[in-house]
Amino acid sequence: MLPEAVDNYLLRLGWGHGDDEIISRERAIEWFDLDHVGKSPSRFDFKKLENLNGHYIREADDARLAELVAARLGLSAGQKPLLVKAMPELKTRANTLVQLADSAAFLFGGRPLPMDEAASAQLTPEARQLLHAAHKKLVALANWDGASLEAAIREVAEASGAKLGKLAQPLRAALTGRTTSPGIFDVLALLGRDESLARIADQMEPKE
Repeated sequence: MLPEAVDNYLLRLGWGHGDDEIISRERAIEWFDLDHVGKSPSRFDFKKLENLNGHYIREADDARLAELVAARLGLSAGQKPLLVKAMPELKTRANTLVQLADSAAFLFGGRPLPMDEAASAQLTPEARQLLHAAHKKLVALANWDGASLEAAIREVAEASGAKLGKLAQPLRAALTGRTTSPGIFDVLALLGRDESLARIADQMEPKE
């Protein structure tokens, strides 16, 4: 938990300022008075604290969060810039540093990337054929940026007669080893051309 979230939560356990739930330390110092100290016993709600922590994670500086997550993942100094770059996408989906670190782990996974059970289920023979088509299209892509990547993947999906999700889900599985992640075009951009193509190629053929 971030210290500012814990401060905010503990303050609200025994004191209130109208309906305000998000109260910074500076605001607490400005507003605090004894008249609004609660008289009833408080109940510690871990879920509420977690949700409050999520708010402060989304407000936190990306470089600061990257330092905290890098320590949990045991990353080197050279790996931190990628984590900082990814943080705007990662932090929107996390309420705790544990969740944040877990969601960032795919960026630094070794190949062949381990698949969880749900991701493996996405890699059907039909899906692997779509990965072939996506790989061929992406190899020929001149610009590796979000707009170009989205156009290329949509074109592959349309050419195959499949909805975007039919390609996006096995593509996400191949790139992250999971079925949940930041947006697939963001994942491709963050991983970069070489790593993305290598991870897709790893999953284009059935494993023995």
